[in-house]
Amino acid sequence: MTEPTIRQRLEADAEGVLAEEFSRNHDRFWRMIDFRLDGALLGRVDPDDVLQEAWLAATKRVEHFLENKSLSLFAWLRMIVQQTLIDVQRRHLGAKKRDAYRERSVQADRWSRNTSVSLAAKLLGTFTSPSQAAVRDERAAQLRDVIERMDEIDREVLALRHFEELTNLEVAEVLGIQETAASNRYVRALRRLKVILDAVPDFGEAAG
Repeated sequence: MTEPTIRQRLEADAEGVLAEEFSRNHDRFWRMIDFRLDGALLGRVDPDDVLQEAWLAATKRVEHFLENKSLSLFAWLRMIVQQTLIDVQRRHLGAKKRDAYRERSVQADRWSRNTSVSLAAKLLGTFTSPSQAAVRDERAAQLRDVIERMDEIDREVLALRHFEELTNLEVAEVLGIQETAASNRYVRALRRLKVILDAVPDFGEAAG
């Protein structure tokens, strides 16, 4: 007897299937939230609370996935998690941040507007002592400035592959580009990142 497809299973038991998928991909979605969470919300927002809210959103919107044959379930759920995180940040950060985190259509908001900030923060994660605070802020500003000069898709490919740990095929699906293009862009982004880090004064010594 033929095994039911994921769409058939969702039609039969959406909540159960989605719970299984969120559990299976918990660590991957958690990494995404950890990478993209605004620094001002560290300690205030629990990634697992975001995931619970995302699961509830997915159960209410599962018909959208069933009607859309172009996305895998993982890519669709990741999109739901990202949109949920945007909503959570909007609620916590208030009116002053709404422009930075406003939710747009799926087509217009495929790439996070906060990726440059997140990349700079993760690259400078070793600046933790009070004596390094001023240096960290200065280096973060410098890094954000030069990272912003990268191609938008290259920035996102770097974030998805290096920090979210998506496969090349998944990156291609999330960004809506060819798999070969995603691979080539990743190599180019890594090369560009090395140039960027070399251009930031004393980065190597400070990061070490």
